Amino acid sequence: MRGNSLKLCEERFSLDIRKNLFTESVVKLWNRLPREVVELPSLETSKEQYRFFGEPVVEACVENGASCIDISGEPQFLEGMYLKYNERAAEKGVYVVGSCGFDSIPADMGVLYTRDKLKGTLTAVESFLSVKSGPEGVCVHDGTWKSAVYGLADEDNLRKLRKKIGYAPVPVVGAKLKKRGFLFYNQEFKEYSIPFMGSDGSVVKRTQRYLHRELQETPVQYSAYVNVGGLCSVIKLMFAGMLFLLLVKFNFGRKLLTKYPEFFSAGRFTKEGPTQKQMDGTSFTMTFFGEGYSEGQDPQSGKPNVKICTEVKGPEPGYIATPIAMVQAAVSLLEDAASLPKRGGVYSPGAAFSKTKLIDRLNRRGVEFSVISKPEV
Repeated sequence: MRGNSLKLCEERFSLDIRKNLFTESVVKLWNRLPREVVELPSLETSKEQYRFFGEPVVEACVENGASCIDISGEPQFLEGMYLKYNERAAEKGVYVVGSCGFDSIPADMGVLYTRDKLKGTLTAVESFLSVKSGPEGVCVHDGTWKSAVYGLADEDNLRKLRKKIGYAPVPVVGAKLKKRGFLFYNQEFKEYSIPFMGSDGSVVKRTQRYLHRELQETPVQYSAYVNVGGLCSVIKLMFAGMLFLLLVKFNFGRKLLTKYPEFFSAGRFTKEGPTQKQMDGTSFTMTFFGEGYSEGQDPQSGKPNVKICTEVKGPEPGYIATPIAMVQAAVSLLEDAASLPKRGGVYSPGAAFSKTKLIDRLNRRGVEFSVISKPEV
């Protein structure tokens, strides 16, 4: 049977106008969702399910003329929905906006914030994520862990998907941003850093491609990194990382990784998620180092001559910052309709909300954007 066992009752009305009420639309959407979706215990749990159960939600919303957002951090799901539903969503005049949680509102909107604060032309940004914890330590729900397992195992299909979409290359403006190594010592933070393996890089690139193609804005090159601590932390991370990359290649290895996340992650990922004390003691800071060209300087000639540093900081990422970002994205979708793209479709957060008041809303609710060092030539 299509749908789920928790269906809501649809009433009959004598007036046609009642059929178009919001509550009636919600009933129809809900009844079409599969059982696995409606029985999810939490939003964090749902992050692992987008790959398998997210599409019926998008399909139901698009076909019923309802805009929707999600908190997925899985590039294959996000870009797959773009391929399948972008044109249909445009025909229906609805907006499907993915990655509206910690993945990837801070990164995507942080790049746009940095661009807007630079007096000139921003051409490149590097971001560095730091997560601080209290005495209880830090813990993440295993939904994020499973997303990483399935995502790395399915990299070949993601490449095929992108080839099928046929993305136009994003032009490099200004000096090319050099990629750093897999592991390096960061003088700014006095600790080691590695490339961030989440969806931020692909989401920001989609936004920059859209802004360049549709609004003729200068595209910004972007690289994302995460700070991992001192030498002892690096040794532990390298051992765990090599084991993870080995096991994720095989079906039996993926089963082990998803069945025993706490063991293979040294307690960082658990099926229970963080305790209240752990959430209260955890916070994040994402620091952006941007470079570009001052007003009047031609980005196509010479080296960048202006720099800027900004940051986005907030509470615990998974259970506190993500709901804040998600709700404020939904509010912007409703209240900033005139500032959304003129055409409906499947969008990244930056593409959908670049002209809205989303950053102001986030600032008022604890996810704060600020300039650390003003633009200096």
